[in-house]
Amino acid sequence: MNIVVGITGGIAAYKAVGVVRGFVLAGHSVQVVATEAALRFVGKPTLEAISRNIVHTDLYEGVAEVRHVAIGQAADLIVIAPATANSLAKLAAGLADDLLGNTILASTAPLVVAPAMHTEMWHNAATAANVETLRSRGVHFVGPVSGQLTGKDAGIGRMAEPDDIVAAALAIADGVSPAASTPQDLAGKRVLVTAGGTREPLDPVRFIGNRSTGKQGVALAREAAARGAEVTLIAANLEVDVPESVRVVRVSTTLELSDAAHTAAANSDAIIMAAAVADYRPETVSESKIKKETQGDTLQLTLVKNPDILHDLAVGRTPGQVIIGFGAETETDRQKLVEIGRAKVARKGADYLVLNTVGWTTGFATDGNAIVIVSGAGDIVGEASGTKVSVANRILDLLV
Repeated sequence: MNIVVGITGGIAAYKAVGVVRGFVLAGHSVQVVATEAALRFVGKPTLEAISRNIVHTDLYEGVAEVRHVAIGQAADLIVIAPATANSLAKLAAGLADDLLGNTILASTAPLVVAPAMHTEMWHNAATAANVETLRSRGVHFVGPVSGQLTGKDAGIGRMAEPDDIVAAALAIADGVSPAASTPQDLAGKRVLVTAGGTREPLDPVRFIGNRSTGKQGVALAREAAARGAEVTLIAANLEVDVPESVRVVRVSTTLELSDAAHTAAANSDAIIMAAAVADYRPETVSESKIKKETQGDTLQLTLVKNPDILHDLAVGRTPGQVIIGFGAETETDRQKLVEIGRAKVARKGADYLVLNTVGWTTGFATDGNAIVIVSGAGDIVGEASGTKVSVANRILDLLV
């Protein structure tokens, strides 16, 4: 498809890069039309590198080719992310004082908007009226969601996550509502997911940790909830937002995660252990900051083994419970990776083990993932690569 991504001037414009990337990874041609205000938040070079096309901004560029209508006429889908309160007002009024406005008016393609603004602006009577007007004309809305806004503010008004916008927009382009496009094949099931990375304190200031942000685990929780499951997410130091459809239990250390997982496991039909859990923790934790002036040139730490949560859950599982573990490995040879996975899944006693390669620039803190799934019998039962949302759904397909 030929997709136009319109970007307007809000702080959430930086997240539009993820929207563009999601469409490109899905195999679509993306034309970015940015307002002048949007380019004050994110630069042309970034958008052009991700979209692989020239970014259009000026209404008076390409006059000979009638670009101000040609882009809209050629579009199969238009997505505005973020859509500010100002841009919603202009859309409702049918204004076309810039290239984006002209593109929208010149198009008959489905229009999807992802609002982003402060809570007070979203609840303002003028904005509410504009939203109602646009919906009555067939404009589709994705979000906003509740979460952290600019500064210290939090509440409804945060732009939906890029993967959610991409998935919803593609469903709309196929003529299916986002809700209807999601199978409810986990309805009535209770799913426990762990996500993030545990941190083992050395003192009140420092900890031993890992680079997991929780993106894959949160994607699993979000998609399981969208497919009808009642989801509990045990969140260890996440760096991503959690949807309101998911019950969240916040933890920090491995022992805290272990306690929370064992408590929630008793009432769960399935357990997906996606968190990056520390194998060891300091034997002692200093009550005050460790200072180099008193320690000298070296600092010796004694580490003790943490409990094997996945193994313990597998041993104490309830009848019919499905347990899926994760194995993050630095092995890049696929055959060796699979052999590591076979040994680990047998040792842990899980039903499945999801293997993914991690490194300095892969796996952790990225939007994409590549996995191989090994069964408890040692068979390769699935592989997937792409966005973490698409990978999450492949895992959930296997669970179903």
